[in-house]
Amino acid sequence: MSALKIGFYGHVRQYHNLKAEIDKAISDVLESGDKAISDVLESGSYVMGPQLGVFEKELAVYCKKKEAVGVNSGTDALWLALIAWGIGAGDEVITTSNTFFATAEAIWLAGATPVFVDINPETCNIDVNLIEAAITPRTRAIIPVHLYGQCAEMRAVAKIAKAHKLRVLEDNAQSLGARGNDFEIGELGDAVATSFIIQKNLGCFGDGGALVTDDPDLATNIRRLRNHGSLKRSFHSIGYNSRLDDIHAAVLRIKLRELDKWNDQRRALAKLYDEGLKGTSLKLPTALPGYRHIYHLYVVETPHRDALQQYLQERGITALTHYPIAIHQQEGYPWGHSARISGSLKHSERSAAQVLSLPMYPELTVEEAQATIDAIRAWDKSRK
Repeated sequence: MSALKIGFYGHVRQYHNLKAEIDKAISDVLESGDKAISDVLESGSYVMGPQLGVFEKELAVYCKKKEAVGVNSGTDALWLALIAWGIGAGDEVITTSNTFFATAEAIWLAGATPVFVDINPETCNIDVNLIEAAITPRTRAIIPVHLYGQCAEMRAVAKIAKAHKLRVLEDNAQSLGARGNDFEIGELGDAVATSFIIQKNLGCFGDGGALVTDDPDLATNIRRLRNHGSLKRSFHSIGYNSRLDDIHAAVLRIKLRELDKWNDQRRALAKLYDEGLKGTSLKLPTALPGYRHIYHLYVVETPHRDALQQYLQERGITALTHYPIAIHQQEGYPWGHSARISGSLKHSERSAAQVLSLPMYPELTVEEAQATIDAIRAWDKSRK
């Protein structure tokens, strides 16, 4: 059709924009370390080294929390928190089915039972009005997901959790840097899990994650669990191997300094999409009043999703689906594990069948975004 090529991810462009700084940071780890961190640092501190320690401090400051613990992935941050709290067999954890599989997987890995409630059809985040009906004597925690870059309605979640003495573990894999109208992510929960896989707003060059919290005991337990049950060399209890290595930490330190600027660029692109796609048949993202939505994904909905995706692909524009199969609709659900659905999940199912994510990253040009808008408007007009 056209020579136009608009990819879905921008991390290669991002690397080239920061190449000199990133290459130096990696070199510092591989060769002699960052002398500003430690004057006695030996070469080859690749795992549990000084870069990780400094990144954890910088991340905690950014998140306005007392503690941050780097781990192997956002998934590990979720299930290690549940393990540290003693949540496991016989316990239930309330969350949504309209999220990446890892949210529920973490609950299963801990040995507990996920309980799915429906989403608010406007925001695609957990419908806070449905949470209390899902609570039983077995309920131990709630995992609200800050989906696509927008905070869940945490005031309501926190109120329910306090009334029923439940833990709140915020799944913030997609919304680092977002805020509510009068709250910060993590302000109203017990802990926050985040992911640093490359496509996130803050991404390393592989897998990575972290847990942030104001609870020093939880942070200590996560540090022990991530390192074979050890806080001191050669002294172990039972744990796991889930460490964020120093090369990733060094890269994340560079990128963290840019995160707010990148999120502002995403918001500007989202505004361009909003204005350009207004009046089409697509359901556009809803940003709650006063919330800082940072658009990890710009997700539209249409019952003709597959046709639109193919149309864009034929014109060199890559659009992807997040998440086209709700967790409770996955083949083989619930895979021999326990699970429970509370009420109807009709909005989760409808959204899964209609979602399409448009190209969205700070390095996307205005011209590329406009070309995407023009193609969608042409497709939409052809259907009328």
